[in-house]
Amino acid sequence: MDKGPRPGQALRVLAASGQLGNGIPEAALKAGLAREPHVLGCDMGSIDVGPAYLGGGRLATSPAITKRDLRLVILGARQAGVPLLIGSAGTAGAAPHLDQTLAMIRAIAKEDGLKLRIAVIAADMDRAWLRAMAQAGRVQPIGAIGALEAGTIDGAAHIVGQMGTEAFLRALAMEPDIVLAGRACDTAVFAAVPLMLGYAPGPATHMAKIIECTSLCCVPGGRDAMLGTLTGESFELESMNPARAATPVSVAAHSLYEQADPLRVHEPEGMMDTTEAVYAAIDDRRVRVSGATWVPARQHSIKVEGATHVGERAVLLASTTDPRVIEQRDSIAAGVRRIVADILPGAGDYELRFRAYGTGETNLFPGAREGLPVPAEVFFLLECIAGDADTAKAIIGVAKQNLLHFGFPGRLSTGGNIAFPFTPPELPAGSAYRYSIYHVAECDDLAGAFPVRMEEAG
Repeated sequence: MDKGPRPGQALRVLAASGQLGNGIPEAALKAGLAREPHVLGCDMGSIDVGPAYLGGGRLATSPAITKRDLRLVILGARQAGVPLLIGSAGTAGAAPHLDQTLAMIRAIAKEDGLKLRIAVIAADMDRAWLRAMAQAGRVQPIGAIGALEAGTIDGAAHIVGQMGTEAFLRALAMEPDIVLAGRACDTAVFAAVPLMLGYAPGPATHMAKIIECTSLCCVPGGRDAMLGTLTGESFELESMNPARAATPVSVAAHSLYEQADPLRVHEPEGMMDTTEAVYAAIDDRRVRVSGATWVPARQHSIKVEGATHVGERAVLLASTTDPRVIEQRDSIAAGVRRIVADILPGAGDYELRFRAYGTGETNLFPGAREGLPVPAEVFFLLECIAGDADTAKAIIGVAKQNLLHFGFPGRLSTGGNIAFPFTPPELPAGSAYRYSIYHVAECDDLAGAFPVRMEEAG
Protein backbone atom coordinates (compact mmCIF):
# COMPACT_ATOMS: atom_id res chain seq x y z
CA MET A 1 0.00 0.00 0.00
CA ASP A 2 2.97 2.34 0.42
CA LYS A 3 3.19 2.42 -3.40
CA GLY A 4 -0.46 3.35 -3.80
CA PRO A 5 -1.85 6.59 -5.24
CA ARG A 6 -1.09 9.93 -3.64
CA PRO A 7 -3.30 12.98 -2.94
CA GLY A 8 -4.41 14.46 -6.23
CA GLN A 9 -4.55 11.02 -7.81
CA ALA A 10 -7.68 8.88 -7.77
CA LEU A 11 -7.93 6.56 -4.76
CA ARG A 12 -10.78 4.08 -5.15
CA VAL A 13 -12.33 2.73 -1.94
CA LEU A 14 -14.92 -0.02 -2.37
CA ALA A 15 -17.46 -0.53 0.43
CA ALA A 16 -18.69 -4.09 0.06
CA SER A 17 -21.13 -4.32 2.95
CA GLY A 18 -22.85 -2.10 5.47
CA GLN A 19 -23.24 -5.05 7.82
CA LEU A 20 -21.42 -8.12 6.63
CA GLY A 21 -23.37 -11.30 7.28
CA ASN A 22 -26.74 -10.14 5.98
CA GLY A 23 -26.02 -11.18 2.40
CA ILE A 24 -23.76 -9.21 0.03
CA PRO A 25 -25.33 -8.67 -3.43
CA GLU A 26 -22.72 -10.51 -5.51
CA ALA A 27 -23.30 -8.80 -8.88
CA ALA A 28 -22.63 -5.34 -7.45
CA LEU A 29 -19.52 -6.57 -5.63
CA LYS A 30 -18.13 -8.03 -8.86
CA ALA A 31 -18.87 -4.76 -10.66
CA GLY A 32 -17.00 -2.88 -7.96
CA LEU A 33 -13.99 -5.19 -8.15
CA ALA A 34 -13.89 -4.66 -11.90
CA ARG A 35 -13.24 -0.96 -11.20
CA GLU A 36 -9.88 -1.95 -9.65
CA PRO A 37 -10.29 -0.53 -6.13
CA HIS A 38 -7.22 0.16 -4.00
CA VAL A 39 -8.88 -1.10 -0.81
CA LEU A 40 -11.95 -3.15 0.11
CA GLY A 41 -13.86 -2.39 3.32
CA CYS A 42 -16.76 -3.91 5.26
CA ASP A 43 -18.57 -2.85 8.37
CA MET A 44 -19.84 -5.86 10.30
CA GLY A 45 -21.58 -4.51 13.37
CA SER A 46 -23.86 -2.06 15.06
CA ILE A 47 -25.60 -1.30 18.34
CA ASP A 48 -28.85 -1.04 16.34
CA VAL A 49 -29.51 -4.76 16.85
CA GLY A 50 -29.68 -4.31 20.62
CA PRO A 51 -27.61 -5.41 23.61
CA ALA A 52 -28.19 -9.19 23.44
CA TYR A 53 -25.33 -9.81 21.01
CA LEU A 54 -22.79 -7.79 22.97
CA GLY A 55 -23.92 -9.31 26.23
CA GLY A 56 -24.22 -12.88 24.95
CA GLY A 57 -21.06 -12.82 22.84
CA ARG A 58 -22.81 -14.08 19.72
CA LEU A 59 -23.36 -12.95 16.15
CA ALA A 60 -26.61 -11.31 15.07
CA THR A 61 -26.25 -12.86 11.62
CA SER A 62 -26.51 -16.42 10.36
CA PRO A 63 -23.12 -18.19 10.56
CA ALA A 64 -23.71 -19.69 7.11
CA ILE A 65 -24.45 -16.33 5.44
CA THR A 66 -21.67 -14.64 7.39
CA LYS A 67 -19.14 -17.17 6.14
CA ARG A 68 -20.51 -16.81 2.61
CA ASP A 69 -20.05 -13.03 2.76
CA LEU A 70 -16.57 -13.35 4.26
CA ARG A 71 -15.53 -15.71 1.47
CA LEU A 72 -16.77 -13.26 -1.18
CA VAL A 73 -14.79 -10.32 0.18
CA ILE A 74 -11.66 -12.32 1.04
CA LEU A 75 -11.45 -13.86 -2.43
CA GLY A 76 -12.27 -10.52 -4.03
CA ALA A 77 -9.55 -8.68 -2.12
CA ARG A 78 -6.97 -11.41 -2.80
CA GLN A 79 -7.76 -11.48 -6.52
CA ALA A 80 -7.46 -7.69 -6.64
CA GLY A 81 -4.30 -7.75 -4.51
CA VAL A 82 -5.61 -5.12 -2.09
CA PRO A 83 -6.10 -5.06 1.68
CA LEU A 84 -9.44 -6.01 3.21
CA LEU A 85 -10.54 -4.03 6.28
CA ILE A 86 -13.36 -5.31 8.50
CA GLY A 87 -14.74 -3.35 11.44
CA SER A 88 -16.91 -4.35 14.43
CA ALA A 89 -16.27 -8.05 13.87
CA GLY A 90 -19.09 -10.45 14.67
CA THR A 91 -21.69 -7.70 15.26
CA ALA A 92 -20.53 -6.30 18.62
CA GLY A 93 -16.75 -6.55 18.35
CA ALA A 94 -15.88 -8.10 21.72
CA ALA A 95 -13.41 -10.97 22.15
CA PRO A 96 -15.98 -13.74 21.49
CA HIS A 97 -17.07 -12.00 18.28
CA LEU A 98 -13.48 -11.64 17.09
CA ASP A 99 -12.84 -15.32 17.85
CA GLN A 100 -15.91 -16.51 15.94
CA THR A 101 -15.08 -14.35 12.93
CA LEU A 102 -11.44 -15.45 12.98
CA ALA A 103 -12.52 -19.09 13.05
CA MET A 104 -14.52 -18.53 9.86
CA ILE A 105 -11.59 -16.78 8.17
CA ARG A 106 -9.24 -19.62 9.13
CA ALA A 107 -11.71 -22.16 7.73
CA ILE A 108 -12.02 -20.23 4.46
CA ALA A 109 -8.23 -19.99 4.14
CA LYS A 110 -7.90 -23.75 4.66
CA GLU A 111 -10.78 -24.67 2.34
CA ASP A 112 -9.67 -22.32 -0.45
CA GLY A 113 -5.93 -22.84 -0.15
CA LEU A 114 -5.14 -19.27 0.89
CA LYS A 115 -2.24 -17.92 2.93
CA LEU A 116 -3.46 -14.90 4.87
CA ARG A 117 -1.79 -12.41 7.17
CA ILE A 118 -4.42 -11.05 9.55
CA ALA A 119 -3.92 -8.03 11.81
CA VAL A 120 -6.39 -8.44 14.69
CA ILE A 121 -7.35 -5.40 16.79
CA ALA A 122 -8.97 -6.05 20.17
CA ALA A 123 -11.62 -3.62 21.44
CA ASP A 124 -12.35 -4.97 24.92
CA MET A 125 -11.95 -2.27 27.56
CA ASP A 126 -9.78 -2.81 30.62
CA ARG A 127 -12.18 -2.61 33.57
CA ALA A 128 -9.61 -1.33 36.05
CA TRP A 129 -8.73 1.52 33.67
CA LEU A 130 -12.41 2.32 33.12
CA ARG A 131 -13.09 2.37 36.86
CA ALA A 132 -10.16 4.73 37.39
CA MET A 133 -11.36 7.05 34.62
CA ALA A 134 -14.90 7.10 36.02
CA GLN A 135 -13.56 7.82 39.52
CA ALA A 136 -11.51 10.71 38.11
CA GLY A 137 -14.58 12.23 36.45
CA ARG A 138 -13.26 11.56 32.94
CA VAL A 139 -16.26 9.51 31.76
CA GLN A 140 -19.47 11.18 30.61
CA PRO A 141 -22.86 9.57 29.88
CA ILE A 142 -24.48 9.75 26.45
CA GLY A 143 -28.15 10.66 26.57
CA ALA A 144 -30.34 9.66 29.51
CA ILE A 145 -28.11 6.93 30.94
CA GLY A 146 -26.71 7.63 34.41
CA ALA A 147 -23.18 8.30 35.57
CA LEU A 148 -20.87 5.30 35.28
CA GLU A 149 -20.33 3.48 38.58
CA ALA A 150 -17.88 0.76 39.57
CA GLY A 151 -20.68 -1.77 40.16
CA THR A 152 -21.98 -1.24 36.64
CA ILE A 153 -18.53 -1.83 35.18
CA ASP A 154 -18.04 -5.00 37.23
CA GLY A 155 -21.50 -6.33 36.37
CA ALA A 156 -21.31 -5.94 32.59
CA ALA A 157 -20.96 -9.14 30.58
CA HIS A 158 -18.78 -7.49 27.93
CA ILE A 159 -17.44 -3.94 27.54
CA VAL A 160 -16.02 -2.61 24.27
CA GLY A 161 -14.72 0.71 23.04
CA GLN A 162 -15.14 2.13 19.54
CA MET A 163 -11.73 2.50 17.94
CA GLY A 164 -10.97 5.12 15.32
CA THR A 165 -8.43 5.29 12.51
CA GLU A 166 -5.42 5.30 14.82
CA ALA A 167 -5.75 1.57 15.52
CA PHE A 168 -6.25 0.74 11.83
CA LEU A 169 -3.16 2.75 10.88
CA ARG A 170 -1.04 0.72 13.31
CA ALA A 171 -2.50 -2.48 11.89
CA LEU A 172 -1.88 -1.42 8.28
CA ALA A 173 1.76 -0.69 9.11
CA MET A 174 2.18 -4.47 9.60
CA GLU A 175 1.25 -4.98 5.91
CA PRO A 176 -1.55 -7.50 6.47
CA ASP A 177 -3.87 -9.00 3.89
CA ILE A 178 -6.80 -8.49 6.28
CA VAL A 179 -7.38 -6.09 9.15
CA LEU A 180 -9.98 -7.58 11.46
CA ALA A 181 -11.07 -5.10 14.11
CA GLY A 182 -13.28 -5.37 17.15
CA ARG A 183 -15.81 -2.61 17.82
CA ALA A 184 -14.91 0.25 15.51
CA CYS A 185 -16.22 3.54 14.23
CA ASP A 186 -17.81 2.91 10.85
CA THR A 187 -15.76 5.68 9.26
CA ALA A 188 -12.43 4.23 10.46
CA VAL A 189 -12.78 1.19 8.20
CA PHE A 190 -12.91 3.33 5.06
CA ALA A 191 -10.84 6.38 6.04
CA ALA A 192 -7.75 4.55 7.32
CA VAL A 193 -6.06 3.80 3.98
CA PRO A 194 -6.67 7.33 2.62
CA LEU A 195 -5.14 8.81 5.78
CA MET A 196 -2.20 6.43 5.61
CA LEU A 197 -1.50 7.64 2.07
CA GLY A 198 -1.73 11.31 3.05
CA TYR A 199 -5.15 12.33 1.78
CA ALA A 200 -6.90 15.21 3.57
CA PRO A 201 -8.79 13.90 6.63
CA GLY A 202 -11.90 16.04 6.06
CA PRO A 203 -12.90 14.66 2.64
CA ALA A 204 -11.58 11.19 3.50
CA THR A 205 -13.71 10.96 6.64
CA HIS A 206 -16.75 12.44 4.90
CA MET A 207 -16.47 9.87 2.10
CA ALA A 208 -16.09 7.11 4.70
CA LYS A 209 -19.15 8.30 6.59
CA ILE A 210 -21.30 8.03 3.48
CA ILE A 211 -20.05 4.79 1.92
CA GLU A 212 -19.98 2.78 5.15
CA CYS A 213 -23.67 1.99 4.56
CA THR A 214 -22.96 1.15 0.90
CA SER A 215 -25.89 2.20 -1.35
CA LEU A 216 -28.22 3.28 1.43
CA CYS A 217 -27.49 6.88 0.38
CA CYS A 218 -28.97 6.25 -3.09
CA VAL A 219 -32.39 6.42 -4.75
CA PRO A 220 -33.79 3.89 -4.20
CA GLY A 221 -31.66 2.97 -1.21
CA GLY A 222 -30.10 -0.49 -1.07
CA ARG A 223 -27.25 -2.60 0.27
CA ASP A 224 -25.19 -2.92 -2.91
CA ALA A 225 -21.46 -2.18 -3.01
CA MET A 226 -20.57 1.53 -3.19
CA LEU A 227 -17.47 3.02 -4.77
CA GLY A 228 -15.90 6.18 -3.38
CA THR A 229 -13.20 7.83 -5.49
CA LEU A 230 -11.10 10.32 -3.54
CA THR A 231 -8.80 12.84 -5.22
CA GLY A 232 -7.68 16.06 -3.55
CA GLU A 233 -10.35 17.98 -1.65
CA SER A 234 -13.28 16.12 -3.21
CA PHE A 235 -14.62 12.64 -3.81
CA GLU A 236 -17.09 10.95 -6.15
CA LEU A 237 -19.77 8.44 -5.18
CA GLU A 238 -21.29 5.73 -7.36
CA SER A 239 -23.38 2.68 -6.56
CA MET A 240 -22.22 -0.50 -8.21
CA ASN A 241 -25.85 -1.39 -8.91
CA PRO A 242 -26.96 0.56 -12.00
CA ALA A 243 -30.53 0.66 -10.65
CA ARG A 244 -29.43 2.92 -7.78
CA ALA A 245 -28.58 6.60 -8.14
CA ALA A 246 -26.55 8.80 -5.82
CA THR A 247 -28.06 12.30 -6.01
CA PRO A 248 -27.04 15.52 -4.23
CA VAL A 249 -30.18 15.36 -2.09
CA SER A 250 -29.94 11.65 -1.23
CA VAL A 251 -26.25 11.93 -0.31
CA ALA A 252 -26.70 15.12 1.72
CA ALA A 253 -29.69 13.57 3.49
CA HIS A 254 -27.52 10.65 4.55
CA SER A 255 -25.65 13.10 6.80
CA LEU A 256 -28.70 12.91 9.07
CA TYR A 257 -28.19 9.18 9.52
CA GLU A 258 -27.24 8.17 13.07
CA GLN A 259 -26.20 11.74 13.93
CA ALA A 260 -27.47 14.10 16.59
CA ASP A 261 -25.79 16.92 14.65
CA PRO A 262 -25.94 16.54 10.85
CA LEU A 263 -22.98 18.90 10.34
CA ARG A 264 -20.45 17.52 12.82
CA VAL A 265 -19.25 13.96 13.28
CA HIS A 266 -17.14 13.26 16.37
CA GLU A 267 -14.48 10.55 16.18
CA PRO A 268 -11.88 9.46 18.76
CA GLU A 269 -9.17 11.51 17.02
CA GLY A 270 -11.16 14.60 16.11
CA MET A 271 -14.27 16.09 14.54
CA MET A 272 -15.40 16.26 10.91
CA ASP A 273 -17.29 19.43 9.99
CA THR A 274 -19.52 19.41 6.88
CA THR A 275 -20.88 22.94 7.32
CA GLU A 276 -19.29 24.06 4.02
CA ALA A 277 -19.85 20.78 2.15
CA VAL A 278 -21.04 21.00 -1.45
CA TYR A 279 -22.94 18.19 -3.20
CA ALA A 280 -22.97 18.38 -7.00
CA ALA A 281 -24.36 15.98 -9.58
CA ILE A 282 -21.87 14.58 -12.07
CA ASP A 283 -24.65 12.83 -13.98
CA ASP A 284 -27.92 11.13 -13.05
CA ARG A 285 -26.19 8.42 -10.96
CA ARG A 286 -23.04 10.02 -9.51
CA VAL A 287 -22.27 12.84 -7.11
CA ARG A 288 -19.14 14.85 -6.33
CA VAL A 289 -18.74 16.08 -2.75
CA SER A 290 -16.27 18.64 -1.39
CA GLY A 291 -15.82 21.09 1.45
CA ALA A 292 -15.61 18.93 4.61
CA THR A 293 -12.95 19.95 7.12
CA TRP A 294 -11.26 18.20 10.03
CA VAL A 295 -10.55 19.52 13.52
CA PRO A 296 -8.09 17.38 15.53
CA ALA A 297 -9.19 16.55 19.07
CA ARG A 298 -7.41 18.26 21.95
CA GLN A 299 -8.27 15.20 24.03
CA HIS A 300 -8.75 11.75 22.51
CA SER A 301 -11.87 9.92 23.64
CA ILE A 302 -13.58 6.55 23.22
CA LYS A 303 -17.25 5.71 23.15
CA VAL A 304 -17.66 2.76 25.53
CA GLU A 305 -20.48 0.22 25.29
CA GLY A 306 -21.40 -2.45 27.83
CA ALA A 307 -24.29 -4.88 28.26
CA THR A 308 -25.56 -6.45 31.49
CA HIS A 309 -27.59 -9.64 31.89
CA VAL A 310 -31.04 -8.93 33.37
CA GLY A 311 -32.72 -12.36 33.19
CA GLU A 312 -34.22 -14.96 30.88
CA ARG A 313 -37.00 -14.03 28.47
CA ALA A 314 -40.14 -15.73 27.15
CA VAL A 315 -42.77 -14.16 24.88
CA LEU A 316 -46.37 -14.79 23.83
CA LEU A 317 -47.80 -13.83 20.43
CA ALA A 318 -51.56 -13.31 20.15
CA SER A 319 -54.17 -11.12 18.50
CA THR A 320 -57.84 -10.20 18.74
CA THR A 321 -60.63 -8.77 16.59
CA ASP A 322 -63.13 -8.70 19.48
CA PRO A 323 -64.07 -5.02 19.92
CA ARG A 324 -64.82 -5.56 23.62
CA VAL A 325 -61.35 -7.04 24.25
CA ILE A 326 -59.78 -4.16 22.34
CA GLU A 327 -61.77 -1.61 24.32
CA GLN A 328 -60.92 -3.17 27.69
CA ARG A 329 -57.35 -4.28 26.92
CA ASP A 330 -55.79 -2.25 29.76
CA SER A 331 -58.06 -3.66 32.46
CA ILE A 332 -57.68 -7.18 31.01
CA ALA A 333 -53.88 -6.87 31.14
CA ALA A 334 -54.03 -5.69 34.75
CA GLY A 335 -56.33 -8.57 35.64
CA VAL A 336 -54.08 -11.16 34.01
CA ARG A 337 -51.10 -9.77 35.93
CA ARG A 338 -53.00 -10.17 39.23
CA ILE A 339 -53.93 -13.77 38.44
CA VAL A 340 -50.33 -14.65 37.54
CA ALA A 341 -49.12 -13.14 40.81
CA ASP A 342 -51.74 -15.16 42.77
CA ILE A 343 -50.95 -18.46 41.02
CA LEU A 344 -47.15 -18.09 41.11
CA PRO A 345 -46.36 -16.29 44.38
CA GLY A 346 -42.91 -17.89 44.57
CA ALA A 347 -41.80 -16.79 41.10
CA GLY A 348 -39.44 -14.18 42.54
CA ASP A 349 -38.69 -10.90 40.82
CA TYR A 350 -39.98 -10.79 37.27
CA GLU A 351 -41.37 -8.38 34.70
CA LEU A 352 -44.53 -9.13 32.72
CA ARG A 353 -45.16 -6.57 29.98
CA PHE A 354 -48.17 -6.26 27.66
CA ARG A 355 -47.78 -4.48 24.35
CA ALA A 356 -50.81 -3.82 22.15
CA TYR A 357 -49.75 -3.11 18.56
CA GLY A 358 -52.25 -1.29 16.36
CA THR A 359 -53.62 1.00 19.05
CA GLY A 360 -50.92 3.68 18.93
CA GLU A 361 -49.88 3.09 22.53
CA THR A 362 -46.56 1.47 21.56
CA ASN A 363 -45.57 4.59 19.62
CA LEU A 364 -42.68 6.50 21.20
CA PHE A 365 -44.24 9.92 20.65
CA PRO A 366 -46.31 11.38 23.51
CA GLY A 367 -49.96 11.81 22.68
CA ALA A 368 -49.78 9.53 19.64
CA ARG A 369 -52.80 7.52 20.85
CA GLU A 370 -55.03 10.59 21.16
CA GLY A 371 -57.62 10.90 18.41
CA LEU A 372 -56.82 7.56 16.79
CA PRO A 373 -59.82 5.44 15.70
CA VAL A 374 -60.48 2.15 17.51
CA PRO A 375 -58.62 -0.49 15.49
CA ALA A 376 -60.42 -3.52 14.06
CA GLU A 377 -57.57 -5.83 15.06
CA VAL A 378 -54.87 -5.66 17.73
CA PHE A 379 -51.72 -7.72 18.11
CA PHE A 380 -50.64 -8.57 21.65
CA LEU A 381 -47.01 -9.20 22.52
CA LEU A 382 -46.52 -10.37 26.09
CA GLU A 383 -42.96 -10.43 27.39
CA CYS A 384 -41.70 -11.97 30.62
CA ILE A 385 -38.19 -11.53 32.01
CA ALA A 386 -37.48 -13.72 35.02
CA GLY A 387 -34.52 -15.11 36.89
CA ASP A 388 -34.42 -18.36 34.92
CA ALA A 389 -35.89 -19.76 31.70
CA ASP A 390 -38.28 -22.20 33.41
CA THR A 391 -39.83 -19.45 35.50
CA ALA A 392 -40.20 -17.17 32.47
CA LYS A 393 -41.92 -19.99 30.56
CA ALA A 394 -44.24 -20.75 33.49
CA ILE A 395 -45.29 -17.12 33.85
CA ILE A 396 -45.93 -16.62 30.16
CA GLY A 397 -47.88 -19.90 30.03
CA VAL A 398 -50.15 -18.92 32.92
CA ALA A 399 -50.61 -15.48 31.35
CA LYS A 400 -51.58 -17.07 28.02
CA GLN A 401 -54.27 -19.28 29.51
CA ASN A 402 -55.80 -16.49 31.54
CA LEU A 403 -55.67 -13.98 28.69
CA LEU A 404 -57.48 -16.53 26.53
CA HIS A 405 -60.33 -17.01 29.02
CA PHE A 406 -60.35 -13.74 30.96
CA GLY A 407 -63.83 -12.80 32.23
CA PHE A 408 -64.30 -9.15 31.31
CA PRO A 409 -67.57 -7.17 31.50
CA GLY A 410 -69.71 -7.69 28.41
CA ARG A 411 -67.93 -10.87 27.31
CA LEU A 412 -70.14 -12.83 24.90
CA SER A 413 -68.05 -16.00 24.66
CA THR A 414 -65.89 -17.89 27.13
CA GLY A 415 -63.37 -18.68 24.35
CA GLY A 416 -62.39 -17.45 20.92
CA ASN A 417 -61.71 -13.87 22.01
CA ILE A 418 -57.97 -14.31 21.49
CA ALA A 419 -56.26 -15.90 18.45
CA PHE A 420 -52.77 -17.35 18.16
CA PRO A 421 -50.80 -17.32 14.88
CA PHE A 422 -49.19 -20.72 15.51
CA THR A 423 -48.55 -23.28 18.18
CA PRO A 424 -46.86 -23.04 20.57
CA PRO A 425 -47.62 -19.32 20.79
CA GLU A 426 -45.41 -18.95 23.88
CA LEU A 427 -41.75 -19.01 22.92
CA PRO A 428 -38.45 -18.95 24.81
CA ALA A 429 -36.46 -15.89 23.73
CA GLY A 430 -33.15 -16.56 25.47
CA SER A 431 -31.17 -14.34 27.76
CA ALA A 432 -32.18 -10.70 28.12
CA TYR A 433 -29.61 -7.90 28.35
CA ARG A 434 -29.69 -4.13 28.61
CA TYR A 435 -27.16 -1.49 27.65
CA SER A 436 -25.75 -0.50 31.02
CA ILE A 437 -22.72 1.38 29.67
CA TYR A 438 -23.10 3.96 26.92
CA HIS A 439 -20.53 6.59 27.79
CA VAL A 440 -17.60 8.58 26.42
CA ALA A 441 -14.28 8.12 28.20
CA GLU A 442 -11.26 10.34 27.75
CA CYS A 443 -8.22 8.35 26.66
CA ASP A 444 -4.55 9.32 26.85
CA ASP A 445 -3.28 6.13 25.18
CA LEU A 446 -5.29 4.88 22.19
CA ALA A 447 -2.58 2.36 21.30
CA GLY A 448 -2.83 0.83 24.76
CA ALA A 449 -6.62 0.69 24.56
CA PHE A 450 -6.67 -1.14 21.22
CA PRO A 451 -3.76 -3.61 20.96
CA VAL A 452 -2.91 -5.19 17.58
CA ARG A 453 -1.62 -8.72 17.04
CA MET A 454 -0.67 -10.52 13.82
CA GLU A 455 -1.96 -13.97 12.91
CA GLU A 456 -1.45 -16.20 9.90
CA ALA A 457 -4.08 -18.50 8.44
CA GLY A 458 -3.90 -21.21 5.80
